[in-house]
Amino acid sequence: MSEQNIPYKIYLSETEMPSCWYNVRADMKNKPAPLLNPGTGEAMRFDDLRPVFCDDLIKQELNNDDRYIEIPKEIRDFYKMYRPSPLVRAYCLEEKLKTPAKIYYKFEGNNTSGSHKLNSAIAQAYYAKKQGLTGVTTETGAGQWGTALSMACAYLGLDCKVFMVKVSYEQKPFRREVMRTYGASVTPSPSDTTKVGRAILEANPGTTGSLGCAISEAVEVATSTPGYRYVLGSVLNQVLLHQSVIGVETKAALDKYGVKPDIIIGCAGGGSNLGGLISPFMGEKLRGEADYRIIAVEPASCPSLTRGRFAYDFCDTGKVCPLAKMYTLGSGFIPAPNHAGGLRYHGMSPILSQLYHDGYMEACSVEQTSVFAAAEEFARVEGILPAPESSHAIKVAMDEAVKCRETGEAKTIVFGLTGTGYFDLTAYKQFNDGTMSDYIPTDEELQRGFDSLPQIG
Repeated sequence: MSEQNIPYKIYLSETEMPSCWYNVRADMKNKPAPLLNPGTGEAMRFDDLRPVFCDDLIKQELNNDDRYIEIPKEIRDFYKMYRPSPLVRAYCLEEKLKTPAKIYYKFEGNNTSGSHKLNSAIAQAYYAKKQGLTGVTTETGAGQWGTALSMACAYLGLDCKVFMVKVSYEQKPFRREVMRTYGASVTPSPSDTTKVGRAILEANPGTTGSLGCAISEAVEVATSTPGYRYVLGSVLNQVLLHQSVIGVETKAALDKYGVKPDIIIGCAGGGSNLGGLISPFMGEKLRGEADYRIIAVEPASCPSLTRGRFAYDFCDTGKVCPLAKMYTLGSGFIPAPNHAGGLRYHGMSPILSQLYHDGYMEACSVEQTSVFAAAEEFARVEGILPAPESSHAIKVAMDEAVKCRETGEAKTIVFGLTGTGYFDLTAYKQFNDGTMSDYIPTDEELQRGFDSLPQIG
C-alpha cells in the first residue's frame, strides 16, 4: 500500500464495528492473580463480590477463559453515537519532526465525555440497569470517567454519585459541571460524608486526595445504600475488556491498509486506555503470531510500574476493597497534585502488571513539564488539544520518532490519544506562565508506601 493511498483519517463503517470484546486473559499463560478477601486472604468468588459489583460484571471480571465476549446490541447501538473512532495518520507531526517514522494515533475524544471512558461507562451502566438497580457510585480523577458515567446513567435513567479527587475537583470545575449537567452528584474526596473519608482526613489533614481515597468513599456508599452498586473506571479486568473495542478497531483499520505497527504506546494510570489499545496486538504476541514493542508511559510523580512493587495490595486508600496483585506504590501513597489526574493512582491493572512482569511490555516515566511541551507541539501541528494523560503517550511517541530521524529507520508508531484537554486549561496556563513544576518522589517517600503493603505470600 503506497503512502499516498493512506488517508489522514481512517474510518471504519458502522458495519465494521466490533461485535465482541476481546478478553486478553484467555491467551495469557500466566493469568492475573485472583482478587483476595482482605479479611480471610482467600480468593474472592462470585458471591463475595456481589455486594459491590453488578452480577454480569462479576462474571466478566472472573472470566479467564472466553477469548471473545459478545457486546450486547443495546451497547453497540449506543457506541454508534461516537464509534467507530478515527485512526489518524499524523502526517503533519511527521513533517514537523522531519522523521521517516510513520505515526498513527487512535483518537477517542470525539464524544461529549471527551475520552475513551465512555466505552466502559455505558457497558457498566447497562448491566446495572439490566439488574434492576437504582443507581451507581464511582470515583473520578481528572473527571473524564465521572463525566462518561454521568452521561451513560442519564441515558439509561440511573442515579449517579461521583466522588472526585479533591485536587481535580478544584482544578477542573468545568468538568465537574458537565457531570452535574448530566444529573450526577459530585463530592470532593476525601470528604466528611463517609466514615472512611473522615478517617483519611483525620490521618492526613489538608490532603489533596487520590483515586484510592475516592474509591474507598464510593464503595462505602454503594455497599450501604440499597439498590446501588459500585463501578470503576479503570484497573479491573472487566474495564480492560470493555476498552478492548479501542484496540480491535485500531487493528482493523491498520489491517485495511496492510499496516503493521512496530511500536505501540499508551499512557498508564490504572490501565484502561493502554490495556484497551494493546489488547489484540498483545493477543498476537502471546500466541506467537506477531511481535510488537509495547510501551506504557506513566508520570514520574506516580511511577507504579517503573518504581513500584509487584505485590498484593489494597485497591483503595481506606482498605475496604479486595486485594489485587499488581505493581503498586502502596495504598497509602498520595501522589503529588500533578495535572494528569487520571494517572494519579497508586497501582496498576493486574492484567497489565502480569504482562509487564512477564516481559511482554516495557514502561517508562516522564516529567509533566516535558509532557506539556510535547502536548503543545502536538496541538500546534495536529489541531487537537490533548488531555494531559494522553500527552504522556504523545511525548514518548515523539521521542521514538526523533530516534528514527537519527537512525534513518522508518518504524511505524501507534499511540492512544485518549481524549481532549479543553477542561485542562488551568494546567496549560501554568505551563505557559512558567509556574508548573516537576515532582519525583524520593526512595524514602516510596518506601513508606511499601512498608504498609499487606504481608501476603
